[in-house]
Amino acid sequence: MAIDPEVISAIEAAVAADPGNSALRIHLGGLLLDAGRPPDALIQAEAVLLDAPDDIGALGLAAEAGMLLDDARAPGWARLHASLTAASTAKVDEGPTPVSGGQTAGDTPVAAAPEAGDQTQDDWDRLLKEVLADAGYPEAITLADVGGLMEVKERLERSFLAPMRNPELRRAYGAQMRGGLLLWGPPGCGKTFLARAVAGELGARFATVGLHQVLDMWLGNSEKQLHELFEMARRSTPCVLFFDELDAIGHSRMDLGRSAARNVVAQLLVELDGVENSNEGIFVIGATNQPWDVDPALRRPGRFDRTMLVLPPDAAARAAILRSNLRERPLGDVDFDLLSGASEGMSGADLRLVCQEAAELGLAEAIASSVVQPITTAQLLEAMKSVRPSTGPWFESARNHVRYANTSGEYDELATYLRQRRGR
Repeated sequence: MAIDPEVISAIEAAVAADPGNSALRIHLGGLLLDAGRPPDALIQAEAVLLDAPDDIGALGLAAEAGMLLDDARAPGWARLHASLTAASTAKVDEGPTPVSGGQTAGDTPVAAAPEAGDQTQDDWDRLLKEVLADAGYPEAITLADVGGLMEVKERLERSFLAPMRNPELRRAYGAQMRGGLLLWGPPGCGKTFLARAVAGELGARFATVGLHQVLDMWLGNSEKQLHELFEMARRSTPCVLFFDELDAIGHSRMDLGRSAARNVVAQLLVELDGVENSNEGIFVIGATNQPWDVDPALRRPGRFDRTMLVLPPDAAARAAILRSNLRERPLGDVDFDLLSGASEGMSGADLRLVCQEAAELGLAEAIASSVVQPITTAQLLEAMKSVRPSTGPWFESARNHVRYANTSGEYDELATYLRQRRGR
């Protein structure tokens, strides 16, 4: 079929203007296939699959394009497309299966296991890993990949991970395989990275739940979407549901008045309690910079009942973070002990910015001399002068809460840290 190039160009422009429109991308991929451009069609299919690994239309497009290219992944795409199509057909009486709403590029995909066909859950997992291995999803990370934070990691292991890894002992003591953990502290200090590491330690799927997956302008839709996210997790256990900026979804109802957002908090409480559906195998992790804004009911036993303060990295952790961010850059004889001492108070995000600034200084010298120049200690120290620690304003705000709103003692750990910080 002859396809007018102007039509393709017009749709390509529309996709560029709205890159998140998966239906438009799949339509463009079909036109590119008809125009004899399977490599470009495969690019469009994989762009959709990064956000929705179980999109049947994108899987079909990828399979067809891969066959035309003799791509090694083509059989895998085709099998996964067939499996999902069979599962969708078998479950038509139950209504549509919710898409992987809690997904971000770079996270391990979360998909419901098909209830039809002869595939077991292990077969399904192996197929997903095989097909998506080259689609931009990194290997799972563990606590060993987290620089520093030894005390936090030890507490995680002792109070959260060890019981989950020992099912016989857990059953002997009547502990359920479920849990809620609230990570809180200043921004940029690794709360999200820690959550992914917990998922890796548990061998669980990881799904990030953002505001755009929950909140909706129509009354009642936000609660429905939140319920569907938990239903997806219940079909995909073990699963870690990660609520970043929990205070935005679970804001204190005392401050919401008669706002419709109160219903979203109520729905989250219902889902966490698992009254109608079991939450066995679901680990819910929340992260917030403003724990005092989180609804107190979310902190009760059975919900986010474990809390952990994640503070800025210590000297050893700062050196490890700097080494990690400079690992793939040309590096001279760098004094990491000097740098870790000079970066007191900086978060992990601040240190990444320091490395980027130092790399730009090195790049400027390399361009001027036409020779690759290693990054030096002097350049890193110069970069630190232009990066102010981002944790300062947070600690100023937190100090007031510690001083005037710590009647229950929930901020005692932060109060101790602030006293130590003031004494330095």
